[in-house]
Amino acid sequence: MALGTMTWGRDTDAEEAATQLVAFIDAGGTFVDTADVYSEGESERILGSLLAEVIPRDEVVLATKAVAHRDDGPFGGGASRAALLAALDGSLRRLRTDHIDLWQLHAWDPAVPVEETLSAVADAVRSGKVRYVGVSNYTGWQLATARAVSEVPLVSTQVEYSLLERGVEREVVPAAAHHGVGLLPWAPLARGVLTGKYRTSTPAGSRAASPHYARYVEHHRTDRANRIVQAVATAADGLGVSPLEVAVAWVRDRPGVVAPVVGARNATQLAGSLAAEEVEL
Repeated sequence: MALGTMTWGRDTDAEEAATQLVAFIDAGGTFVDTADVYSEGESERILGSLLAEVIPRDEVVLATKAVAHRDDGPFGGGASRAALLAALDGSLRRLRTDHIDLWQLHAWDPAVPVEETLSAVADAVRSGKVRYVGVSNYTGWQLATARAVSEVPLVSTQVEYSLLERGVEREVVPAAAHHGVGLLPWAPLARGVLTGKYRTSTPAGSRAASPHYARYVEHHRTDRANRIVQAVATAADGLGVSPLEVAVAWVRDRPGVVAPVVGARNATQLAGSLAAEEVEL
């Protein structure tokens, strides 16, 4: 299981982030995922501080991402060579480290030749600043194209994957299997919908009640989703566990999955996801 940090610096402050990270490490976790755009870099800054002051850097497999950041500078962000290498240096600075264990291209950039993008990534690996390379939110053909032109192996692809979002099974999952690329599913709880907490109302303080995150939740609140959520709740009752645990365990057990990326706004939510490791479906 991987610890996602998208809420850090926005809905999760530094103190709560420290509690989460310690709980994750104490539970045997090692893989922590962030991105340069999460909370405008604040997620990386918080994580960097914690790895300098709370948890030793060498106890963590550190993953971050580039490409999604855009600015008004001469290179404007994206996946150009100049923008990527500048983004890498920015991430290293915020994370207070000399290398990234897994550097991921956060999205496909149609404005930049993929050969330019992957050449810059290969140079980052050769420099020692990056150990392994992955992608995120790529379609099946984008993954296959990147794999074909990359000078270094692509080891992973992050995809939205849950009981409510299975579109990746059509192309991305087969492409990843064919090319030996591991799956890192994000949003395994469909932004919390699979926990069942939205079945009758929108709880105060939930993501659906947040101006920033509400739009990510709403498209899962459909009749079809409600039927799936009810089925998950029924299965959970039969197993004597929570719907959250069933939903995470289901994703964990899909072919090709290396680790679900679980995020939480507080340690209580994280504890539920960690408990899924003990669930057998």
